[in-house]
Amino acid sequence: MSAAILDAIPHRPPFLFVDEIVEQTDDRIVCRKTFAADEYFYAGHYPDYPLTPGVLLCEAAMQAGAILLSRFAKQSGGVPVATRISDVRFKQMVRPGDTIEMDVRLVERVSRAFFLAANVTVAGKTAARLQFACTMAPRQEEA
Repeated sequence: MSAAILDAIPHRPPFLFVDEIVEQTDDRIVCRKTFAADEYFYAGHYPDYPLTPGVLLCEAAMQAGAILLSRFAKQSGGVPVATRISDVRFKQMVRPGDTIEMDVRLVERVSRAFFLAANVTVAGKTAARLQFACTMAPRQEEA
């Protein structure tokens, strides 16, 4: 993972689901994540046939969206926080060793609310599709 990812969002391993920024414009980002066979959640999520939990595919897309929104976070001194997720569709299983690609678009901005759409693919096929919203929450003072 790159310093750009670590500088953009507060997420850290083992709960960081973006390995690489592939492409980025003002209103779109494409990121990748490869799920290693030893990821902590595979031990308990269908251990005889390990699957990446769908909620983690959503989380990966939202983290990519947070990277896209990081310039707004820096301007406001806030941190992007998910406020809504809707119209989630799971289409393809993601297994250990698979690489997903998250394609996230900023659809609309209304004040401090950001509305985004994501398509998560594995091997060129849609694994998950979702819409979500974020707001810029104030950062808590560090002690």
